[in-house]
Amino acid sequence: MFPSSFDYFAPTSVDEVLSLLAEHGEDAKVLAGGQSLIPLMKLRFASPARILDINRIEGLDYMEENGSLRIGALVRNRTMERSELLSSRYPTMAAAAPLISDPLVRNLGTVVGSLCHADPQGDWGSVMLALNGELVARSANSERTIPVAELIEGPFTTTLKPDELATEIRVPVADGPSHGTYLKLERKVGDFATVGVAVHLTFEAERVKRAGIGLTAVGPSNIKAEAAERVLEGQALDDDVIKEAARLAAEQAEPHDDIRGSASYKREIVRVFVTRALRAAHHPV
Repeated sequence: MFPSSFDYFAPTSVDEVLSLLAEHGEDAKVLAGGQSLIPLMKLRFASPARILDINRIEGLDYMEENGSLRIGALVRNRTMERSELLSSRYPTMAAAAPLISDPLVRNLGTVVGSLCHADPQGDWGSVMLALNGELVARSANSERTIPVAELIEGPFTTTLKPDELATEIRVPVADGPSHGTYLKLERKVGDFATVGVAVHLTFEAERVKRAGIGLTAVGPSNIKAEAAERVLEGQALDDDVIKEAARLAAEQAEPHDDIRGSASYKREIVRVFVTRALRAAHHPV
């Protein structure tokens, strides 16, 4: 199928995008990688009257540490996959990046765009929940920082306003030895997750100082497994603590039966993945 007709704009500055968003609001959609928006338009699940292509804006493809890790709106998944900074200091993101769809999608798709799409099967949503990430949103008159836990409201729904542009993600720098990973069950390479689990732990004196766990594809949106996080914090990672955290994470999951598996099967995968990730964290780096 072909998308319905639309007006195309190619602004060359953030201010120009914000002006267009202020003028057109809900009638406009921002295009970065287009790996989510374009298929929706082809199927006419989305029919925006105006497309604002931000790819000609210079300076939005940065990834740098400046108080926190800052990831600009045009950073591609491919950049994340190949980043030495992530592989050395941000293991949860480094583990997730090669598992995002397939190479063709990773070449164009952006991290910020994936978060704004808010697909319950989106991997970055769970990763950013585990890392306590924040999204920076700008409008013509203001700027605000939205915790990812408050950004995603439901399937394909966020708290972004129609006149706002998501300009970057901010991820806190770990303040101690850390461990993290992303485990994903998929039917074939490049498929959406049947189940995904993101884990990030920061340690102090061999005890968990802060725990983050995000769950993919087991609810109407990415899930932050808060009960499991709480049972880990302040504890050494012994078998009993790991077992209880995995049980609580699986309990918080809200999967449904579908062609990828039964709800009980998916809940069991959550338990197994959390257990596996926590056992690997006995020796943080």
